[in-house]
This record gives sequence, structure tokens and C-alpha cells, in this order.
Amino acid sequence: EDSVLVIDSDLEGSCGLHHIRKNCPQVYVHGGIMERNNFSVAAGFGSTPGRQGIFGTFSAFQEMVISEITMARLNKANVLAHFSHSGVDDMADNTCHFGVNNFFADNGIGEDNTRLYFPADALQLKAMLGKVFHDPGLRFIYSTRSATPFIETTDGAKYFDEGYTFLPGKDEIIREGSAGYIVSYGEMLYRCLHAVELLKKDGLDIGLINKPTLNVLDSEMLAKIGNSPLALVVETQNVKTGLGSRYGTWLLENGFTTKYGHMGTSLEGQGGLTEQIPFQKMATEDIIAKVKSLM
Repeated sequence: EDSVLVIDSDLEGSCGLHHIRKNCPQVYVHGGIMERNNFSVAAGFGSTPGRQGIFGTFSAFQEMVISEITMARLNKANVLAHFSHSGVDDMADNTCHFGVNNFFADNGIGEDNTRLYFPADALQLKAMLGKVFHDPGLRFIYSTRSATPFIETTDGAKYFDEGYTFLPGKDEIIREGSAGYIVSYGEMLYRCLHAVELLKKDGLDIGLINKPTLNVLDSEMLAKIGNSPLALVVETQNVKTGLGSRYGTWLLENGFTTKYGHMGTSLEGQGGLTEQIPFQKMATEDIIAKVKSLM
């Protein structure tokens, strides 16, 4: 009880924090609608070694607390933050709820232990949370508003089920491919998997890489992808600020000149549910067309 403090920003049901309140009310604080203050409270509590501040709100509202994130990092605070409703999928509340600038949280200077995590399904989230909960520093875990199907292996088993161990900073091979790789994460991974399966049926052996730790370069996987014929990053983050805006740089800085493409959110949109992904031109057929254009 003395080592954890949970701060809610009046979104406990949407972010899943109400489960903590019901089971551990003694560590729970109703912070109200004031994200900047609430993140600062979590960081202040977590600035003592061995203590953990836990914070939650919508991904779109992360942009409100960027300066507080900077101060928390300088004070070596321990904060585990959950930002739900990330991306644009099933976002019925219009463009103001698009959580598309997640990488703004990785704004430290030089090397630091800030980590951005985005699981591909509920099983990976469970494995991830158990692994990173007690890590020091700032950890940001993103999730979608929409339900996502379980990622499966080629034989139909759940990829992140028993026997799976999450390794922070490591990318994961979902499907091998000799003709190049799609790199994705979160709610676009299952869509990319569908595209990859269809491409393989079409005789195009494209692989799929999951990047659950968004802001850490996996040198081994980068070399694998960089030495393949093509690399395509697919995400629902802002095309200006997302993973794709970094990945091409990583490839070039490390001497790789594979054909490179990036798909992300580029339109304001009008809210909407499942039609938002095709509206952003990231439907299965759009991903397939982009791969073929790179080939």
C-alpha cells in the first residue's frame, strides 16, 4: 500500500482503472479532470525509490502532460502510465479523440529509460504488464478503444499465450518472409497479418514484424529487415510523428538502403467507427497495394 498510488482522471471505466479501485481502494485517488496535475501527483509519489505512481487517461490527452513528463524524467520518477483510446480505430467522438502523437512522450535528451509499449492483443498486454511493472523510470502503455483479435501462429495457436515471454526492447517475428517485411504494432498488427496472409496466397512472400517497444531500436531485427528487399511501417500514429518517421532514419543511419514505405494517419477525419481505418487509406487492400508498389 505504501509503494503504489493510482491517480484517476475521471476516466476510470474507459481506462480500466475502476478494477483497481474496487479491489484496492486504499491506493486509489479520484483526481478529476485535470491531467497535468494528476500526472504530477503520480510522478511526485514515484520520485521516491521503490514507489510507483500509476496514471491513466485517453491517449489524445497525453499531449496535455508533455512538460510534466519532462519534469518527471528529470526527477527520475517512477510512473507507469496507461493511455487508452490510442490511434483512430472505433473513435466515435470525432478527431479530438485521435491519440496519434504517442511518440511525443519520448522527448528526453540522449539515452534514458523512458519506454513506450503498445501490445498487439490482450494476451500480450498481460505478459507485458507483468514484465515492466517494477521497472524504474517512465513507462507508457498504450491500448486501443476497439477490441482486437488474438494474434495467431501459422498453426492457429495464440501467439502470446502460455510459453510466451515479453522481452522489452525486442521486436518479434510474426511471419517470416523472403520478399521483405511489414513492421507494425498495436491494432494494425492483425490487419497487417491479414494482408500478409493474402500476399502469401498471391505468391508474394512478405513477412511481418511486431514492434511492441516503440522507441527502442532492435539492432538485430533492423539488420534482418534492412537486408531484405523492402520495409513497410504500418501504424495509426500521425505520419509526421509516428514510428515511420524514425524507422527510415534508423535504416539509413545503420547503412541499409532497402526500399522503404510508411503508412499512418494523415487525415483529420470526422470520427467514425471501423470505417476510419479505410478512410485513412490503411485497409487490407491499401496495405497490399503499398507493398506491391514498393516491389
